[in-house]
Amino acid sequence: MKATIEIDATPQEMRELLGLPDVQALQKEAMEKIREKMLAGIESNDMSEMMKMYMPMPEQMSAMEGFQKTMWDAMTKSMTLSTKPTEK
Repeated sequence: MKATIEIDATPQEMRELLGLPDVQALQKEAMEKIREKMLAGIESNDMSEMMKMYMPMPEQMSAMEGFQKTMWDAMTKSMTLSTKPTEK
């Protein structure tokens, strides 16, 4: 059995119908803060300050590298364990 329901509603009406919070004001405020920081970076002509928002810090990079190494080690260890031929 197949049923189709069509609801003609605006995005705001659907959010209210589903009980989702109204985050438009929060999103607008966050975007304004990002805009202010970007304009401040452009006005000061300091590209390193502006890029700090988009590039990870060295501490975050080393943590990510450690995580990748752990995952790689786990994957290669499981591959070496499973290379033995199985008997039927």
